Amino acid sequence: IMSAPQQQQAQPPAAPEAAEPDATNRYEAVVPHWFYCKVTDSRERWIPFSTQDSERLEEAHGSGRDKEDLVVPTSGGRYDVHLKKRQRVAVYWEEEVSEVRRCTWFYKGDKDNKYIPYSETFSKELEEAYMIAVTLDEWKKKLESPSREIIILHNPKLMVHYHPVATSDDWGSTPTEQGRPRTVKRGVENIAAEIPNGEPLQIDHLVFVVHGIGPACDIRFRSIIQCVNDFRNVSLSMLQAHFKKAQEQQQIGRVEFLPVNWHSSLHSTGVDVDLERITLPSINRLRHFINDTILDVFFYNSSTYCQTIVDTVASEMNRLYQLFLQRNPLFKGGVSIAGHSLGSLILFDLLTNQKAAPEEDEHSKEGSRTTSSNKGIEEVTEILTKLELSEYCDVFEKEKMDRQALFLCTEENLKEMGIPLGPRMKILHYISSKTEMQVSGPGSPSDPDSTDDGKNCQYRDVGLGQVSANYPQLNYKPTIFFAFGSPIGMFLTVRGVKRINPNYSLPTCKGFFNIFHPFDPVAYRIEPMIVPDLEFEPMLLPHHKGRKRMHLELKEGLTRMSVDLKNNLLGSLRVAWQSFTRAPLPAVEAASTDTEAEAEAGTEKQPETKPDESPTAVKEEASLINVGRLNGGNRIDYVLQEKPIESFNEYLFALQGHLCYWESEDTVLLVLKEIYQTQGITLDQPLPGSQ
Repeated sequence: IMSAPQQQQAQPPAAPEAAEPDATNRYEAVVPHWFYCKVTDSRERWIPFSTQDSERLEEAHGSGRDKEDLVVPTSGGRYDVHLKKRQRVAVYWEEEVSEVRRCTWFYKGDKDNKYIPYSETFSKELEEAYMIAVTLDEWKKKLESPSREIIILHNPKLMVHYHPVATSDDWGSTPTEQGRPRTVKRGVENIAAEIPNGEPLQIDHLVFVVHGIGPACDIRFRSIIQCVNDFRNVSLSMLQAHFKKAQEQQQIGRVEFLPVNWHSSLHSTGVDVDLERITLPSINRLRHFINDTILDVFFYNSSTYCQTIVDTVASEMNRLYQLFLQRNPLFKGGVSIAGHSLGSLILFDLLTNQKAAPEEDEHSKEGSRTTSSNKGIEEVTEILTKLELSEYCDVFEKEKMDRQALFLCTEENLKEMGIPLGPRMKILHYISSKTEMQVSGPGSPSDPDSTDDGKNCQYRDVGLGQVSANYPQLNYKPTIFFAFGSPIGMFLTVRGVKRINPNYSLPTCKGFFNIFHPFDPVAYRIEPMIVPDLEFEPMLLPHHKGRKRMHLELKEGLTRMSVDLKNNLLGSLRVAWQSFTRAPLPAVEAASTDTEAEAEAGTEKQPETKPDESPTAVKEEASLINVGRLNGGNRIDYVLQEKPIESFNEYLFALQGHLCYWESEDTVLLVLKEIYQTQGITLDQPLPGSQ
């Protein structure tokens, strides 16, 4: 079989013009690609670096500096490759070190038919043998690998890897009983490897992601690191799909998502040993699962372990932030935080206990001097008029006393202002009565938004019922707080907070989005706690492809149709009954009867048109509902659209509903949309139904 090509190749090239023989005997060096080895469940998997990472590694290798301990950042700066040691090391979290290899030759594995790279030294030997075979046109070369396996180069397109020759043993094995020969390939372009796209170097925004209960974060029992990797990958594809114009104009780069792990720190305190001692031996796996996951909720409600958790989360986010700034000194973007399940409650409690910088408070008050300060002075005038002390209004105006300043006044201050004893007593009595009246809520006496009639005393402080802990301060002010599948509303209610003051906002974070799947059993709403007297739906998250899911449109259409049929049927029956029970009228009054019938028909038609108009009207109303300042006056609750298969059985997909956020394009798109909106960058095309 090989004789014909060999004869053709054996003919020496007569002249440079003979392109055919020249092309066959020309040797071209193989283009290397860099891979790293991922070990999962004791199985090795070789994963290629992105093209730009591989080129960067090859450039560093070609510079001859790989004999030094040269470090090359890869995977968007989240991993460092130590070139000399051939190791890939995680930067921001703890992870097993991966082996790195400069790959040129591959063989097909036995188990999963995926190609595995040869070692760098043996690849060099193979390449040298290949070069000689091509140049001299001498094929059927045999090489022995370090593990005594035989590789035969039959021709450029057929190269085979044989198992080592079996020696006779107790089972009588012979060389003919060898396994199937394995295919050998040269160069990464011949093995159909999925080489990932590189990430934009520019980072516009940083998001820290805090996990919920247990070490596993999704239905496949993967860690927070793997789930956040998925979230980041989805964000890159959403940027390409929905922010293409901004990318082409180089207005944006990407958003970096970094995981924050607190579970391992909590369970390394020795509490697991104590639990093991008291755990019953029966149903061992279930009890271990409960100890490792469900009990995290109870740990958070214990003052001892709550302190450990909030300290870990805050210190880890501060550490990551400092490390990120060290590695990205040109970063000028903002920082947001996201929490899943219990992680969102931990972040909410941390944020409610942050202290806004005094100068910032002062600045915000000065910035709104024309409104708040004048309003405060007007309120003082009203108070003095109410106390029949209007003659002292000029004194208070001269001293620029607003409501907040009045409530901070002592008897000495009033005396210094020249207020006589009688009026002084009246003012002090008023201050003390209001202080007692409003001590329980955010509308405290020092709060300029408090009202004279003490209405704010119905609101309880959102910090009410929090576990007694010393909440650490963050080194930055988060731009937005995203809560995924969050039980914040339930915990606040259980703690005794029935209503949230519409004027309340997180001290250092002005944005708050509560995102949930409709079947998520752990998720609760926030908006009804702010506006309890009004029933309204959460905002429906638009599908990332730009419309409602088909089954939801169908369901809505059927509902609307049934309402129309019902209204028409009832209207027809009502008209028939009225005509049946109406007494016969003289012919002279026919005209007036016609007019009445028309009026009645008009009233019957009215409900028919309402259902058609209501969905859009409700949508417009829903987005315009005032839900307070917790999200800067914007809507807070956002619900995902369930998939068609999920709508068949809510209970069956409840657990999946709680763990679906990591790969949800709709969730990721909302996060990106809100982050880039703070920078004045919008989607290429606004999605229907979005704000």
